[in-house]
Amino acid sequence: MTEDVRNIVLGLIAAGISAALGWLARTYLWKRKLRRKQAFFGLPDNSESLLVVNRDAGGPELTVKRHDVFALLELSALIKDCGAHAQVVAHDTAQQGFGERTEFCVGGPASNRRMAAHMVSLLPGIRVNSDPEPGPDRGAFQIGTERYRLEPGRTEYVVLARLTAGEAKEARPVFLFCGQLPITNQAATRYLARHHERLARKHGNSSFVLLLKVVNSGAYGPDVVELVADVTKAAQTPLPAPAAARTSHRAK
Repeated sequence: MTEDVRNIVLGLIAAGISAALGWLARTYLWKRKLRRKQAFFGLPDNSESLLVVNRDAGGPELTVKRHDVFALLELSALIKDCGAHAQVVAHDTAQQGFGERTEFCVGGPASNRRMAAHMVSLLPGIRVNSDPEPGPDRGAFQIGTERYRLEPGRTEYVVLARLTAGEAKEARPVFLFCGQLPITNQAATRYLARHHERLARKHGNSSFVLLLKVVNSGAYGPDVVELVADVTKAAQTPLPAPAAARTSHRAK
């Protein structure tokens, strides 16, 4: 074997080793990223999860609003990426506890009985005005001593929460998407899909409750979302007496 041939062979071997090491490194990083995502969502390989859908408040049948359907599609993509499976159930048929399977609950308490139960037991510091009569506080959120009013098409709010039952590591989380309008539910699921890595770095696998504001949805749809505040502490603390002072937030 001449020296030139030997150099070519050694070069090919080195290139092969480099390619193999690069592939192994990329595979390791991809798997580590996937494991972190699965841990955050509580969705290990081939696990089962629940998508709890609401009912259109205007009728007796299970009618899901268009933007809520889009929200379910966003969540379905996340679940599939984790290698898990989803079961879609109506809010009034999901009669089970939580912690055994990851749950994604979409819709406000007026149209989603499951959401109403979660908010009473897990988020006693949040109250949603479900009064059907027109008025400035219709659909408003009260979180602690502050009130966040709905201005359709201009300023709308949505609560995004990741909650776990107890400290057991094997307990699966429940994710709540409680918006003032269906478009805000979609905005919250899209926000979660885009920012879950940052949320996982900040909160780990702990519970958190975020208040998001959807800005000018009439023009921008569910795409322009601002984080108003981390309201975990206020949301998990029972509301004060009705006489407590409140602050109203309005769009300028």
